[in-house]
Amino acid sequence: MRSRVLLTILLTVLFVLTNGCGSVKNCPVCGTTVADGYTNIDTIPVPEHNPTGEPGGPFNSFDISIMDPVNHKFFVSDRIGLDVVVIDTDTNIAVNIIEGSNGVAGGGNPASPCVKDGAGNDIIPPLLTALGNFTRFGCRTAIPGGVTFGIPGFGANHNFGGFPGAQCCAARANGVNPLSAPDGEAITGDGKTLFIGNGSSSVVVFDLTTNTPANPPTVIAVIPTGQSPDYDGGPNPGAVNPSGISPCIASANGRAFSDPTCGDLRADEMSYDAKDKILLVANGDPGLPFVTLIDVSGVVGRTSNCLPVNPLQAYGPTNFPTCILGQIYYDNVAPVDNTVAVDSAVAPCPDPSNGFFGGGAVPSGVSGAGVGAGGADVPCHHGPVLTFAGAPFGAIAVAGIGGSAFNPNTGHFLVTNGNASPDLTVGTIDEIDPGIGTVHGPIVVNSFVMPNCMPTSVVQGPGNNFLVGCADHDGEAFPPNEYVIDGTSGAILATINNVGGVDETWYNPGDNRYYLAARDMPTGPVMGVIDAKTNQWLVNVPTNSNSHSIAADPNTNHVFVPLQAGPQCTTQSANGCVAVYAQQ
Repeated sequence: MRSRVLLTILLTVLFVLTNGCGSVKNCPVCGTTVADGYTNIDTIPVPEHNPTGEPGGPFNSFDISIMDPVNHKFFVSDRIGLDVVVIDTDTNIAVNIIEGSNGVAGGGNPASPCVKDGAGNDIIPPLLTALGNFTRFGCRTAIPGGVTFGIPGFGANHNFGGFPGAQCCAARANGVNPLSAPDGEAITGDGKTLFIGNGSSSVVVFDLTTNTPANPPTVIAVIPTGQSPDYDGGPNPGAVNPSGISPCIASANGRAFSDPTCGDLRADEMSYDAKDKILLVANGDPGLPFVTLIDVSGVVGRTSNCLPVNPLQAYGPTNFPTCILGQIYYDNVAPVDNTVAVDSAVAPCPDPSNGFFGGGAVPSGVSGAGVGAGGADVPCHHGPVLTFAGAPFGAIAVAGIGGSAFNPNTGHFLVTNGNASPDLTVGTIDEIDPGIGTVHGPIVVNSFVMPNCMPTSVVQGPGNNFLVGCADHDGEAFPPNEYVIDGTSGAILATINNVGGVDETWYNPGDNRYYLAARDMPTGPVMGVIDAKTNQWLVNVPTNSNSHSIAADPNTNHVFVPLQAGPQCTTQSANGCVAVYAQQ
């Protein structure tokens, strides 16, 4: 009898332990089968931030975070310090910042140098904007026998010019997100090459084999994905657009950044195919969002630098990079012919429809007919055809293109589109075939509808499972939800309703869990945790306003979450911090 009573007690205890512990203080997870809650174990100060004033300010504008598990480093894009913060995940200390000549946190000293040849000559040309003016946000270089960077007050100092930051230019009160940077990040599996999206509609590539304050990483490529905004305007009175970016900022109010000074806005979120060395990056803001697929094998292998067709002249409206595999535009145009490199004149791609000044066409993208080396076509297509109101509809991207992921099971990329049609409740995950070795290049081969979800992120979990992060905002109050889908068929395998309003997501193979930066959760911003084995929600942990970025170290299973200035950052880090969460 005694043994039966003891057995009953033991079973009761096990039931409680495996099913959560209600609302008891420090209850790890309520209503789940896992009992291992999370706590903030450390707060890491971010270099050189202050409460108010110039330069800088509190750490209140940041973007994508990534983890390098090989070298135990966490990277986060800091758009107030105009840099990328590097944190050692073993010591939880910021050990470096990666910046250009305009850096705030480090005062531009030392700025990352741009790569040189064996004779010490510059290799990477500077950038021209959509209107043909120089921009600082590339390499400030002088090419022997060719172009020399030139803006009055700025010389060819042979270094990376830097990132525009959150406030875009000299007017620091103007927080114009589509002009901001640094933005998206990606890193190679060996931790040696870092890709950063910049506001000059370009990807900056850093060699991380050197990465210390005394020896900053070298810029080994600056790859335009479109035409840069005209940040600095013309250098002389009477030049095209002497006023700089101001007309673009004005057009943000109701005209979807349609002014020609906006160019193609920033290069943002990206993903990487480690097998074929292909980078996908989205110019994902309002206007004509598009994705670009880039062959970075030469850059990663240190055999080339993705120079323009004419390497003696600046990258610009007629001098495109030579490593572009193709582009896909979300412009409400149905694909005309996906078997050729460039759609026909019936529906040209890219669409040169925007006129400026004398009625000329604003160049867009870096693809199209006859723009490659030797006059070759660079593949360019339109987005998928969807059904809206019972009729075919060329996909748009009103909310912009969000995050993406490479699926090694298919060799294709999955790209999120938060608002693919006039119906705000319809978002999609688009499957893109990079078209290696084909004439047509990258094309959309499938589009998976995500109902009542504005997809902002997608990340591969175990096997062929992918977690879709749903933002659920922009005027439509969806209930919290996330999906786990099959990466090949797009079939929804699980729906999680306990967390929503998500921007970035992360899968940690160290503990087989998904981590979600749910900044727009209706009850307040949280870090959501989902068991990737069972697709079961585990817990929501309070974070801070606008906490939309997240990454985990698989070696320690510690989770790193950038936080705006606030109480959770403690007194020492009151101007903003990176919080470190761990299981209790």
